[in-house]
Amino acid sequence: MLGSMRALLVANPAATTTNRKVRDVLARALSSELKLDVAETEHRGHARELAEQAAREGVDVVVTLGGDGTVNEAANGLLVSGPGAHVPTLAVVPGGSTNVFSRALGRSRDPVEATGEILDSLRAGRTRLVSLGTASAETDGTWSDPRWFVFAAGMGFDADVIARVEAQRARGRRSTGALYVRAGVNAFLLGRDRRRPPITLTVPGEPPVDGLFLALVSNVSPWSYLGARPIDPNPAASFDGGLDLFAMGRLGVLRMLHHVRQVMAARPDARGRGVHRWHDLPELELTASRAQGWQMDGDHLGTATGLRLRSVPEALRVVV
Repeated sequence: MLGSMRALLVANPAATTTNRKVRDVLARALSSELKLDVAETEHRGHARELAEQAAREGVDVVVTLGGDGTVNEAANGLLVSGPGAHVPTLAVVPGGSTNVFSRALGRSRDPVEATGEILDSLRAGRTRLVSLGTASAETDGTWSDPRWFVFAAGMGFDADVIARVEAQRARGRRSTGALYVRAGVNAFLLGRDRRRPPITLTVPGEPPVDGLFLALVSNVSPWSYLGARPIDPNPAASFDGGLDLFAMGRLGVLRMLHHVRQVMAARPDARGRGVHRWHDLPELELTASRAQGWQMDGDHLGTATGLRLRSVPEALRVVV
């Protein structure tokens, strides 16, 4: 019964599309049926700390209210000791500008409606195990411990775009589709990496592919959104399979625009010169001749000269 279920609401007060009033409304709705505690994040990484503590204390459900970065942190906290029956179930209420993971679970984009859907699902026992990915980064010859990602990771151009957007947001700009478009255009036209692509892809059992300036790894479809419009370079990616990869080599402006139109089409199927795609990979490795930016779930995580990525089936139980 829901009345005996312990839950923690992890709310990010800095999320793009939420505020304290919304949080209070959601908290009242959840606490009407669950034994609910509420915690607001106070710094980067706090959602991970809160979720890890919830797992140690035997909480049944962790509910996040925030964007994909909050979801990522919570997943990393829940899985700090690895997958298993001891891990609380994750429920996601959208509060960011994109909310890729929440949409992939079929949640409403309205946080109040999404909360009602979560309660309905908990009453009916509608949960499922989903696959996630892990990534380790090489910096100065040392590999980091693996980190979990819930829907995407990438190296090169996409991470550069995210870094430019984050720099603008730090100056007070609001996260919008137009901001991402401007950052993407600037990164493509002004960046040097598309002219001298530094990334090499290694897939087990296949010859390496070099000369790449962009590598997008997807755990779900679509990869992201531009407003309401999906951006879907890996349309076959799903929570039931391995990782899908979309990579691009050296190409000019017109060819890039052609491929952008392909991945944003009603039936996306990007193909042609400069495009490389793989489906349902258990693992892969990216290396770079010079340090490249990398990202997980839409957050820029610095630079690296290598990434090792792996799919982990049935890693986390989520409310659907």
